[in-house]
Amino acid sequence: MDLRYTDLKEWLLDVLPEFSGFNSEDWQLETVSGDASFRRYFRAISGKNTWIAVDAPPEKEDSRPFMEVATALEHTGVSVPHIHNHDLSKGFMLLSDFGNDLYLDQLSEESVDGLYGEALKTLLLMQSCQPARGKELPLYDDALLRREVELFREWFVEKLLDVKLNVEAQRLVSFLFDYLIDSALEQPKVFVHRDYHSRNIMYRKDQAPGIIDFQDAVEGPVTYDLASLLRDCYIDWSDEKVYGWVEEYRQALIANGQNMPDRVYFKRWFDLMGAQRHLKAIGIFARLHIRDGKSGYLADIPRTLNYLITVAAKVEELKPVAGWMVSELLPAMRKSEYFADTVLDNWVMS
Repeated sequence: MDLRYTDLKEWLLDVLPEFSGFNSEDWQLETVSGDASFRRYFRAISGKNTWIAVDAPPEKEDSRPFMEVATALEHTGVSVPHIHNHDLSKGFMLLSDFGNDLYLDQLSEESVDGLYGEALKTLLLMQSCQPARGKELPLYDDALLRREVELFREWFVEKLLDVKLNVEAQRLVSFLFDYLIDSALEQPKVFVHRDYHSRNIMYRKDQAPGIIDFQDAVEGPVTYDLASLLRDCYIDWSDEKVYGWVEEYRQALIANGQNMPDRVYFKRWFDLMGAQRHLKAIGIFARLHIRDGKSGYLADIPRTLNYLITVAAKVEELKPVAGWMVSELLPAMRKSEYFADTVLDNWVMS
């Protein structure tokens, strides 16, 4: 395939023989997936035994945060891949294998309550995670929150849709950013996975869900991962279901000894936090297409923007922003080559 693949295979032949189930004369290495970064994942197979090999080019991906967070989560009792071996100078890691069953593929109207129930239990445990001494998590501060929402303006509005923002539009967008960031910063701070959704949770029958892709963890708002899970960019549920789970989680936090606001205010935190995340996600999806040639995520933008407009329309101060999105961004999406009318018509954005 390529030089890094060859180097990875040679490295695996050095480290896999430590496992009794490995046969160096009868094994194979299969591609599992890539992701939105430069990391690649492979499955090493020998008989009935499997492992996950990670290729993360060190000049492009720093694997130390993954290792540090994985260790902290494992000590907390969260089911994360165990790191069997690593060589950070090469950017290689060998992990335990959680299989191929994403939560996304298992979710249905019949299964969702049970699956989300387990995912919320895991989230409660995860939020109690404390990094090892001297390994403090980065803070989800104003600067980081602001860099994220600016992705929406730069990559989606200006570059993908080629919409030129006049003075009034710039004011509306900046007001939206400030409003959402202020809400995020007033929330209690906990461990934040930062990408806790149905593609990063592995279904394992009769076991706790397996959690992956946590290397960007930070200390931040209590509702961030909750919004990431329940307002998933890849699958949607009715408000009745979503707000029911939100209230169940608020009650679980209180039962766990945490001081939380009333139901209405916590729901406000949740909605506004989701909007901040969706601004970031839309910007990243656009950037993946423009900069990295990964166009598959464009299909998830209409659902994600729909979440954003819906939240803005419910908040009195943000209604002008929702109106601007409907009157300016949606026509630009229809004119673009990226979004079919039939897709857009599936949402309220008509």
